[in-house]
Amino acid sequence: MENSKQMRAWLDDLGLWHPLVIAGPCSAETEEQVLGIAHSLKDTDVSYYRAGIWKPRTRPGNFEGVGALGLKWLQRVKEETGLKTATEVANRAHVELALEHDIDLLWIGARSTVSPFIVQEIADALEGTDKVVLIKNPVNPDLSLWLGAVERLHTANIKKLGVIHRGFSTYEKTKYRNIPEWQMAIDLQTKFPDLPIINDPSHITGKRDMIFDVSQMALDLNFDGLMIETHHDPDNAWSDAAQQVTPETLVQIMKDLRIPKETDPETAYNRDLNNLRAQIDVIDNQLIDTLGKRMKISDGIGRLKKEKNVAVLQSNRWNAILGKMILEGETKGLSEEFVLKMFKAIHQESINHQEKIIKA
Repeated sequence: MENSKQMRAWLDDLGLWHPLVIAGPCSAETEEQVLGIAHSLKDTDVSYYRAGIWKPRTRPGNFEGVGALGLKWLQRVKEETGLKTATEVANRAHVELALEHDIDLLWIGARSTVSPFIVQEIADALEGTDKVVLIKNPVNPDLSLWLGAVERLHTANIKKLGVIHRGFSTYEKTKYRNIPEWQMAIDLQTKFPDLPIINDPSHITGKRDMIFDVSQMALDLNFDGLMIETHHDPDNAWSDAAQQVTPETLVQIMKDLRIPKETDPETAYNRDLNNLRAQIDVIDNQLIDTLGKRMKISDGIGRLKKEKNVAVLQSNRWNAILGKMILEGETKGLSEEFVLKMFKAIHQESINHQEKIIKA
């Protein structure tokens, strides 16, 4: 994408000393609810007030949004509070209605990003607009698909572009609603450092008590902002109740986050150091997760060996693995001594797992 620095202009023009904050309820429920939350967020760090007008649902029968009526409520929010407004669009009709009601920021949801047809339809409807357009990562971890959506909108002469990292679906049960896959966001930043990236801790965690930690990780990785779902009465919200926070909690989160506010050399050093450490934390967590999966496979091998009365230690295979890993390590700049120590430790833990099963 040429002239990618233009993409940051809309963010820089806001003149924020803090990360961009997009906040508001998952769903617009009633006019009173929308306006009440908005007034609570007035005069805070919130720059854009978000509310879902159309809600994509996996299965029919769940609340699918109030529809175009909610756009009038967002108009009142802007008139009464001065907050800029934001909502999700999923087709040409949504775009036309949002533009008609002067919504300031539109985002394309994860379910829409997976379809080049939908993205192209939205891009055609938005061609040449001066609105801010953000693209959530696709449901599945596919960086090319994500960037393809950005390119389609960029080709439609939309200058105010950015992306939202909201995590990825997985069949595995984890502590997250959508696993962050931080490395994918890091790779995107590396390829396009001038493309603004916003983190959505609400959809990553699915739990309000995890939002602070994920937000801090995002800021340590030099993300440009946060999108946090906010509701006066989260437990009784019509959608995504567990992941919404109160306006008071949001304000406290913003106070507690480590946010560099100056540009002196020492601050720049600390920012870069925090970013590199955050990247190491991402990889360390991946290592622990991978080792945990490896040991589950070892447990399966232990059960097979017990069934067939086979010895735990298979020396020939172990020696072959070790030799192969030493050679692989050399290609990655790892010393033979380190690889030996690491794989001996992993092998011993695998043996411990298998022996525990055999002796049970």
